[in-house]
Amino acid sequence: MSQVLDPPPPTRASTQAATATAPPSGPGHDLAALAARHGLSVSGARPSLPQYVRQLWARRHFIGAFSTAKLTAQYSQAKLGQLWQVMTPLLNAAVYYFIFGLLLNTRRDVEDFVPFLVTGVFVWTFTQSSIMAGTRAISGNLGLVRALHFPRAALPVSFCLQQLQQLLFSMCALVVILLAFGVPPGPSWLLAVPALVLQFVFNAGLAMIMARVGSKIPDMAQLMPFLLRTWMYASGVMFSIEHMTGPDSGLPSWVGTALQLNPAVVYIDLMRFALIDSFGGSQLPPHVWALAVGWALIAGIGGFIYFWKAEETYGRG
Repeated sequence: MSQVLDPPPPTRASTQAATATAPPSGPGHDLAALAARHGLSVSGARPSLPQYVRQLWARRHFIGAFSTAKLTAQYSQAKLGQLWQVMTPLLNAAVYYFIFGLLLNTRRDVEDFVPFLVTGVFVWTFTQSSIMAGTRAISGNLGLVRALHFPRAALPVSFCLQQLQQLLFSMCALVVILLAFGVPPGPSWLLAVPALVLQFVFNAGLAMIMARVGSKIPDMAQLMPFLLRTWMYASGVMFSIEHMTGPDSGLPSWVGTALQLNPAVVYIDLMRFALIDSFGGSQLPPHVWALAVGWALIAGIGGFIYFWKAEETYGRG
């Protein structure tokens, strides 16, 4: 004989308790409200632009220490160590002097050709290396990106700062070359400081643009050397644009104007104007400082916003 036990009828209090403890169900429940109720937030969500700037500024010491560490480690396995920071651009300048100065004889149109060439090579190398490092900033540091939470813009900015530190080492050699070829120091040398600041902002903006592109298209790192080499040949690093596009060149006048508006030309010419007496204001593009500031603002602000918009996607997929 079996016995069936009937549960007692539910009371009003037990019904209310069950309703309160039951999880929300149905298509209409608000997941955002549920997350907020328990203090949860989206992992890796993109902060607002002002908040992102504050986060980046708060990590300025990390950016400086990271760039210095990368620079120190760059030549740690080489016998000559940190001497390569100066020797690499000097060797590049020697190769360009042999090809363009001697074989192609572009030096005939340029007074103080060696200081002219070395200045152009050093300044161009700063831009070239910053962009190349920026292209690999995310894709080459996925372990760091996935392991730590920090504003990802710190990576391309730190790589640009690393290249700026390397340029400052090279500038010591540049000063020796200028003095050796009879270029005296003068008050105009102080103009190199604002020129380098504007170029750094421009480089950092381009590095952030290429960091986002490189994070989605890894093959971009293989393509960039060809694009940068083409840009270098159009930037007057080894020759005078003024003479190459003059009335006797047979080129349309707009070609010279377009080349002088090239941002790499603007920053290279500003540095030459600051350091070399024979490079006068007549060889500069019109309104050169306005162009330098304009390119820095366009690339710096535009590149920063473009990179920030994809902040939550870096290191995923």
